[in-house]
Amino acid sequence: MSRNRLYSLCLSMIAFGATAQQGAGSGVVDDDLQLNTITTAVPFVSITPDSRAGGMGDAGTALSGSSTSVYWNTSMLTFAEEKSEISLSYTPWLRQLTNDIHLSYLSGYYQLNDRHTVGGALRYFSLGEITFTDNTGGYIRDDKPSEFEFTGAYAFRLSDKLSLGMNGKFIYSNLTGGLIVSGVETRPGIAGAADVSFTYFNEDAKIGGVKGAYTFAATVNNVGNKIAYSSSAGDARDFLPMNLKIGNSFRADFDKYNKLTFALDVQRLLVPTPQKFEVIDGEAYYYGTSSNVGVVKGIVQSFSDAPGQLAKDESGNFIENADGGYEVQKGSRFKEELTEFNLALGLEYWYNDVFALRGGMFYEHPTKGNRQFINLGAGFKYNAFGIDISYLAALKRNNPLANTLRFTLRMALGAKGSNSANTAP
Repeated sequence: MSRNRLYSLCLSMIAFGATAQQGAGSGVVDDDLQLNTITTAVPFVSITPDSRAGGMGDAGTALSGSSTSVYWNTSMLTFAEEKSEISLSYTPWLRQLTNDIHLSYLSGYYQLNDRHTVGGALRYFSLGEITFTDNTGGYIRDDKPSEFEFTGAYAFRLSDKLSLGMNGKFIYSNLTGGLIVSGVETRPGIAGAADVSFTYFNEDAKIGGVKGAYTFAATVNNVGNKIAYSSSAGDARDFLPMNLKIGNSFRADFDKYNKLTFALDVQRLLVPTPQKFEVIDGEAYYYGTSSNVGVVKGIVQSFSDAPGQLAKDESGNFIENADGGYEVQKGSRFKEELTEFNLALGLEYWYNDVFALRGGMFYEHPTKGNRQFINLGAGFKYNAFGIDISYLAALKRNNPLANTLRFTLRMALGAKGSNSANTAP
């Protein structure tokens, strides 16, 4: 595969999967939309793996505890209905582009006692078979790039309503199989990362006279080292998709047969915003804050580094400052910061704890990736076994995410957990 073709593959994963590779000054500017997408390494770790949240607009942070909470919110495991559970999810990915990319996710947990819960997950992402060629199109070899992530999870209940969770992760990304690109030997990207999560769960809540359970949850995910794909990368290392998710949900218990859950997630990347540029007097003028910083500084910087837009005078010329730079439109930096928040909204209806219907929507601003879609899903539970399926309908034509299906099989193991009488399935 030529370097350009390899980059094209990675960029397809960026635009249509979640987040992707980022280097300093990699912002893309459009005269009309002022595009400035934030991109990172290993986007596969941010792809929703399960069909339950996948059928609710990806609003999974505050959903009731299950084996896939290892991805969404480990602290929720201490409030799970079952003492233990395992699940296997499968997602054919980007089927509008190709037919051999897929994501598999195996996860599970076990409640040691009323306060301590352990769990784990294995995520595997296959990019299918790719033919590597040189810059002239000459055949080099065929390869099957792949990536995986192993997660160890632990949750601790602080009180009847509060819980904390922690994950440790090992991430391995082999995109090139050691191919030499333009004289540079490539290598797999390797990273260690951590998640921290918090949950407040009130099973005796009431809204408008309707009894049910309210959950507030917050997670910080994928905090870890930057990744390089060659020994000569130097400072050109890419951030992991570090992110913040804040979720709320309310499960309305109308009677013993009918339950309806409302879920809302607010999500944002904790990764620096790339600089923008404008062509002025025939030269590219970059403005904003450099994203070539360390992990901790990058997280802090991500809340205030949006470059905004350059101001123009009545003649349409950029306004130059006394220091030789150019004036930024008042309020445009704050406005751009707001566009970096994504919204996910979901609904789930259960009948008799046996059959579920789900729906939801996800919104990402057009200048930050433009992922906008609705989801539909269904679930069936019989004794210890359950199956979930979800379908993604894109709101834009020719979106490679359109018609994405997810499948999840789950099985409860052992006796019921301590919250089985009150927690939704």
